[in-house]
Amino acid sequence: MTKDLIQELENRVIEALKTVFDPEIPLNVYDLGLIYELDIKPEGKALITMTLTNPNCPVADQLLDDTKKAVLQAEGIREAEIKLVFEPEWTKDMMSEAAMLELGLL
Repeated sequence: MTKDLIQELENRVIEALKTVFDPEIPLNVYDLGLIYELDIKPEGKALITMTLTNPNCPVADQLLDDTKKAVLQAEGIREAEIKLVFEPEWTKDMMSEAAMLELGLL
C-alpha cells in the first residue's frame, strides 16, 4: 500500500471521526482534540488513541462505541481498535481553532 493510499484512508477516518459528537460539549471528537493518535495499517486496520474531556464521563462506553462504529464506516477500513488513555490530560488547548471559534473561546 502506498503512502498516498494510507493518507487517503487516514483522511476518511478523520472525516468519520468528525461525525461523532461528545454528549457534554456539542462538538465532534476530532475537533475537540480527543483523538491523540491515528495509526492506519496497510491491511485496513485503524488504531486510534483517544481520551475523554472528563475521566468520569457517564457515557464513556457509548462514546467509544460510537467512535469505533464511525471509523468502521470509513471506506477501506476493515478493523478498528480504540485505545482509551488519560495522559496527557485533555484541556481546552487541544481543541481545533474551528472548535474554539464555535464555542466562542476565540
